[in-house]
Amino acid sequence: MKNRLDQQKAPEFKLFDAKGKILGRLATEIAKVLSGKNEVDFEPHIGGSNWVVVINSDKVRLSGEKENKKLYWRYSGYPGGISKTTFKELLKKDSTQIIEKAVKGMLPKNKLSIEAMKRLRIFKNEEHPYQSQIK
Repeated sequence: MKNRLDQQKAPEFKLFDAKGKILGRLATEIAKVLSGKNEVDFEPHIGGSNWVVVINSDKVRLSGEKENKKLYWRYSGYPGGISKTTFKELLKKDSTQIIEKAVKGMLPKNKLSIEAMKRLRIFKNEEHPYQSQIK
């Protein structure tokens, strides 16, 4: 009997459209695909092989009043080096970071998450170079 390591499957590309979707619900679906939990032969110590392409990241939304209240924090490492950005500011500046941070927070904190984040591609509009790989 062959195990999963012996079987080399071709990676599949999954397309997610963020237009009008709530950020958290979209991020959980993406994290499931990247970690391989949607596969029949899922094993937690082996990462998934699927790639994820997300389009329309500018049109993602949050529920309730979170659009005005949600903050993203960064710390430079120096005293007084904390800077914060609101959801609306980050959406205008670079909307791909919003989805990237949400998905990264839902993946396990180990080497598998680093490999999974390499297979995530996010685009602001509907144009992307992976059209031929998506079935």
